Amino acid sequence: MNLFNKLTILSLEQATVLPYLTFRLAMDGCRIIRLEHPVFGDPNRLVGDPFLEGEDRMNSYFMAINAGKQAITLNLGDPRGQEILLKLLKLLSVDVFATNQLPKNYSKLGIDYETLKAVKPDIIWIGITGFGPNSNEAAYDPILQARGGLMELTGEARETPQVTGIPLPDMGTSEHAYGLIMKALFVRAMTGQGSRIDLSMFESTTSWLTVPITMTRSFGKKISRRGNTHEFFAPVSVYPTSDGYVYIAVGNDKQFAAFSSLPEFAALARDDYKKNAGRIADVHNLNQAIAAATRILSTEGLLAKMNQIGVAASKIQTVDELTRDPLVVDKLLSAKDHKTGFQLTLAPAPASTPFLEANQRRLSFPPRFGEHNEKILGHELGFLPEELSALKADGII
Repeated sequence: MNLFNKLTILSLEQATVLPYLTFRLAMDGCRIIRLEHPVFGDPNRLVGDPFLEGEDRMNSYFMAINAGKQAITLNLGDPRGQEILLKLLKLLSVDVFATNQLPKNYSKLGIDYETLKAVKPDIIWIGITGFGPNSNEAAYDPILQARGGLMELTGEARETPQVTGIPLPDMGTSEHAYGLIMKALFVRAMTGQGSRIDLSMFESTTSWLTVPITMTRSFGKKISRRGNTHEFFAPVSVYPTSDGYVYIAVGNDKQFAAFSSLPEFAALARDDYKKNAGRIADVHNLNQAIAAATRILSTEGLLAKMNQIGVAASKIQTVDELTRDPLVVDKLLSAKDHKTGFQLTLAPAPASTPFLEANQRRLSFPPRFGEHNEKILGHELGFLPEELSALKADGII
C-alpha cells in the first residue's frame, strides 16, 4: 500500500536544489505540481540541447530531474496570481509547499509561511536558501562548494582547488530536506500540526565535513586536498594497469598483510609497513612501488587478485559503463514522451519504492512549460476556458 500517492506538493522551484527534492518525492508517488512564472519560468529549461527542433523550454539538462511532475504557470507578483495560489492550497488540499526563492520575496509573492498557514493550518512549508532565512545573498552550487570547504578538500595536493563532479551542495541539501519533510509529516500525523522548515544550503554543506572540522578544531590538524590518496589510510589511491586504472582501498593492517602476501607486492612486506602509521609516513614511495607492480597487470587480473584476498577495489568506470553495470542497469528509471515516443533514461532511485516497483520504474515525462494549466486550473479549480484565456492575456498564467 502506497500512502505517498495521497500527498500533494506544490513547489515554486527552479535550478537544481528544489527540483531534485521534488524529483525524490515523485519517486515515492507524491503528486508534484511545479509553479513557474509565465514569462521567465525555470532557467534550467533553457540549458543543454533542445529536445525537439522548434520546441522551447524543453532542453536536455532540465529533463534529468523533472520527470514525474506536473507544471503550471502563475504570476505571483500579481494579487490575482496570489489568490489562485491560495485556491490551489485549499481545493487541492496541498500537504507541502516548497520554495527556493530569496527570503525577501516571500511576502512580496504571498508565499510566506504565515499567509499560507492562515489558509491551510496544517501546511508543511519549506524554504531552501543559500545562507538562511535572514540572508538574501545569491548562491549557486559552486559558491557553496567554495565557501563550504568542499573545494579546499577536492583536487591534487598543492594544486588548484576543484569542484566536485556532481553538485553536492544542491543534492545534499535536497536529501536533508527530504528527511526534514518526512519528520514533519510524522509530526503532523501525530499532532495534526504543520511545520515551517528553513534549510540553508550552507549549513547542509558544512554538516558533511565531519572529520575535517573535528580534526581541525579539536586536534589542530590541517586538512586539505590530497588527490586520490586518503588522509588517514594507506594504501588508498588510483593505480595504473596495463589497460586502464583501478582504485584500491586497503582498510586495515590485516588487509595489507594479505595484500603484501601476493607475489606482485611481496617487496612491500616490510616491518615499517606492517602498521598503517608507517605506511602513511611513507605514502609517496609506497604508492610508487604499488603502481610499478600494477602497471604490468590487466585491470581484470588485478581486480581478481583483490577480490581473492578481500581487498576493496574497482575499475574506474565511465558514466556509460556505469549505466551498464549489472547492479545499475535494471534500476535505471525511464519516462516516455507520449507526443513523440522518445524514451528518456533517468538515474536510479537511492532505494526502490513501492510506487516505482508498481510502475516498472517508469515516471511521467518531464512537463512542458505550463502543460497542466488547463487540467489543474481549469478542471480542478473550476476556471472556465474563457477565464483561462483572460488570465493568460493578462499575464497571470
